[in-house]
Amino acid sequence: MATERTALFMFFGATGDLAYRKLYPSLFNLYKKGSLRTHFAVIGTSRQTLDDDKFRVAVKKSLADSGNRADSKEASDFISHFYYQAHDVTDTAHYSVLKDAAEKLDKKYKLQGNRIFYLSMAPQFFGTIAKDLKAQGLMSTNEDAFNRLVIEKPFGRDFDSAKQLNDALSNSFEEEQIFRIDHYLGKEMIQNIEALRFGNTLVESLWNNRYIDNIQVTLSEKLGVEERASYYDNSGALRDMVQNHIMQIVSLLAMEQPVAFTDVDIRAEKVKALRSLRVYNVADAATNFVRGQYGSVDNQPDYRHEDNVPADSTTETFVAGKLLFDNYRWSGTPFYVRTGKMLADKFTRVDVVFKRPLVDIFAFPQSQNTPLAANVLTIFVEPHAGFSLQLNAKTNDAGFSTEPIKLDYLVDAEKSKETPEPYERLLHDVLKGDGTNFSSWPEVSYAWKFVDQIRRVWDLQAPNFPNYTPHSMGPAAAEELIQRDHREWIYRLNN
Repeated sequence: MATERTALFMFFGATGDLAYRKLYPSLFNLYKKGSLRTHFAVIGTSRQTLDDDKFRVAVKKSLADSGNRADSKEASDFISHFYYQAHDVTDTAHYSVLKDAAEKLDKKYKLQGNRIFYLSMAPQFFGTIAKDLKAQGLMSTNEDAFNRLVIEKPFGRDFDSAKQLNDALSNSFEEEQIFRIDHYLGKEMIQNIEALRFGNTLVESLWNNRYIDNIQVTLSEKLGVEERASYYDNSGALRDMVQNHIMQIVSLLAMEQPVAFTDVDIRAEKVKALRSLRVYNVADAATNFVRGQYGSVDNQPDYRHEDNVPADSTTETFVAGKLLFDNYRWSGTPFYVRTGKMLADKFTRVDVVFKRPLVDIFAFPQSQNTPLAANVLTIFVEPHAGFSLQLNAKTNDAGFSTEPIKLDYLVDAEKSKETPEPYERLLHDVLKGDGTNFSSWPEVSYAWKFVDQIRRVWDLQAPNFPNYTPHSMGPAAAEELIQRDHREWIYRLNN
């Protein structure tokens, strides 16, 4: 069994979609595995007027909808730890009610003053909540207790707003108490990047610009904006995906080996990598990043005709770009990234493309052999988890020619069922106080500084949208971007 953790969870935005779909089922998984048992409680808050019983009915439905047996005794015992309090986050008087409830539950469940405040609501309220949590005395003053603040994205919409938010949070919480959620960092194969690199001499010894030609990161979404159109149109793919998910993945791929496998040392190396990321000037930003917006096909409307999207919207639904690190390990080796909505399929993958041999000895004049293919190490993140290594081998015939073959490892169905969901992992890390898989402020700040420059350049010129067909892999400009460097995307349609 896992080590039991003791804490009071206070969810702001407790009736929201994220809480029902992800947070409550994830807490229940921790409960079933023993990380939570007797000494925990949950206070849900939102503007809605509910009592404890109605809130617990909603939590029960949440568990049932996620595939759990919500009518079991185990589920009933778990749900009995949930309480509800209607709350207006802008009304300071309401915090005293929450404080009283927290203190009662602390005594009832012997929580030792440990408190986790989870903000899953509109980000404009983050600073207000953090300020009043401290000012109104909701934070534990017990020297042996912890106070931890969990923040959902977006963390700002540019560097200035992110810094303003961080300054507001820092007035109440120390940096080590702030956990900025990026659910991609909870994914099994993203966490496997560190094991793959630093657990294998064969891999890490080749993990540099002497042997790697380029690295490609693709986050592809099959659906359009769906019900998120109002939010998405004020964000776009650059802010919604590149600034957080992609930059976090890239930093794990680019970082140096940490002194030790601790959150402090890992974050330090990620920050060093992001510090060396080249921030483009206007000309280079325009050359090295492209954007797109999906058009229409069959019954699928174009982005501008989706519900709640302005008819003249210039919000990008696709981004592709080239990142360069000005350091000893990666100088001259580009990182290509792309992400978008309404693409060919839903998947996330990393392709590490190694350099070809300097001399292809099999391409002698009388040979009919095709040039050697590049070795490619692929990390499959989702929907299937695993690795693939492409090598060159002799064909099974009388002559002597070569062909690329693949050594594959995919996590089987049984292991996949046992794999914790990202939010389960991340909530467990919050309980432990482990910040390894959360974004630190320096990481967020360097990512915003890079992305802001791309955004400034794009804002100087109106795009020619729409420019790609749904269920493709984006606009032609994304192909041109990589072909200009005499390279190609490893994942292509029908390859």
